[in-house]
Amino acid sequence: MKFNLKQILSVILVIGLSFSVAGCGSSRSVKSSAAAATSAGVEEYLIGPGDRLQVFVWRNPEISVTVPVRPEGKISTPLVEDMVAAGKTPTRLARDIEKVLSKYIKSPVVTVIVMDFVGTFSEQIRVLGQATNPRALSYRDNMTLLDVMIEVGGLTEFAAGNKAKIIRRVGNKELKIDAKIKNLMQKGDITANLKMMPGDILIIPESWF
Repeated sequence: MKFNLKQILSVILVIGLSFSVAGCGSSRSVKSSAAAATSAGVEEYLIGPGDRLQVFVWRNPEISVTVPVRPEGKISTPLVEDMVAAGKTPTRLARDIEKVLSKYIKSPVVTVIVMDFVGTFSEQIRVLGQATNPRALSYRDNMTLLDVMIEVGGLTEFAAGNKAKIIRRVGNKELKIDAKIKNLMQKGDITANLKMMPGDILIIPESWF
């Protein structure tokens, strides 16, 4: 079968349009995927009390320091006193530090790196009282009472382990949950291994002999 020039050109044109449409569809697909990923986003880390921050000031090593976030949520660095850090992203804190340093340094460039993570109060588990090392812990998925006690080194000699309480806020209500830590750790009572929640406060009282 013979084709004239006009027929050949028509076939080429149809093939070209097909590839063009496919390319546009592919492009739209890629753009849609990218847009979806962007809209989904990744939640940024918020600094909390107990975190340890490295504050690096470019070309100014003498004022570049590593500092803890104090219990009230503030930090102090050379030339920057009592700045609120808790609840901010590292980037936001870096910009705030730059604003203060700009009074003393021309065009400061600051980078804040979180060295040790604890998180905001709502993402912490705080252990108070007669634990070997009472402190704030960063909450992890599926964290249990036993996990918490291992991290704080167990009970002290004078702890009333079975009189411990977990303070948990649910909505506008504050719940007090009995925690039988002595039964859990000394008797192996697995039923006492309660599931912990972010924001919990574990209070371990002293035993009265």
